Amino acid sequence: MRRGDGDLRAGGDRPAAPDAPDASAGELANPYRGSPLLWRIHAVSVLLVVPQVMVWTFTLVWLIAERGWSPVSAGSLVTAAQVLGAAGRIAAGRWSDRVGSRLRPIRTIAVAAAATMALLALTDWLDWGWSVAVMVVASVVTVSDNGLAFTAIAEIAGPFWSGRALGTQNTSQLLTAGIVPPVFGALIGAAGYPLGFAICALFPVLAIPLVPRDNLSDDNRGSPGQPV
Repeated sequence: MRRGDGDLRAGGDRPAAPDAPDASAGELANPYRGSPLLWRIHAVSVLLVVPQVMVWTFTLVWLIAERGWSPVSAGSLVTAAQVLGAAGRIAAGRWSDRVGSRLRPIRTIAVAAAATMALLALTDWLDWGWSVAVMVVASVVTVSDNGLAFTAIAEIAGPFWSGRALGTQNTSQLLTAGIVPPVFGALIGAAGYPLGFAICALFPVLAIPLVPRDNLSDDNRGSPGQPV
C-alpha cells in the first residue's frame, strides 16, 4: 500500500497528509509565496475588525451614558443587534454565493462600514435621537464580512494550507480585538464618542483599496487555490 493510501479525507479522493503522493504540486505550494493575495485579505480583515470590536464593546455603555437608556433597555437592544448581525452574516454568505465572489461583497461591506461609522459620528455629534438606529445598522454591517474572509482564505490556501492560513487570520484578528477596547476607551474618555466613531470610520476606508480584485473568469471560478 502506498504511503497515504490509508489516510484519506472524507471524500475518499485526496490524502490528508501534505506529502501524500496524490497531491499536486499546486496544492502543496506555499500560497504566501509569490503572491500578496492572502496577506492582503489578512490586512483587510484586521482593518475591518476595528469598527466591529469598537461598536460591540461600547454600544451598551454608549446607550446608557450618552443616550440615557436604562440598562435593561440597552441590553435588550444589544441582544437584538447581535441577532441581526448573525442574520447579516448569513445574508452576506448567500450574497457571495449568488454573485460567485467572496471579495466583491467584502469590498462593498467595507464601503458600507465606512459610511455607517461616519454617519454614526455625525448623528452622535449632533445629538440626534436616530443615532441609535444608525448604531444598530453599524452593528450589523461591521460583522458581515467575517465569514466571507474566512471562506476566501480557505478556498485560496487550498486543502493543505488552509489550517495555517485560517490560524493566521484568526490570530491577527484576535490580537487586534484585544488592542481596540483600551485604545478607543482612552480616546473616548479624552475626546468623546463622536471623534472615536469618526476615527473608526477611517479603518474600513483604508481597507477598501486593499481588497483584492477577482481575477477569475466565470468558467474557472471556484478552482482550488484561487480567489472567488
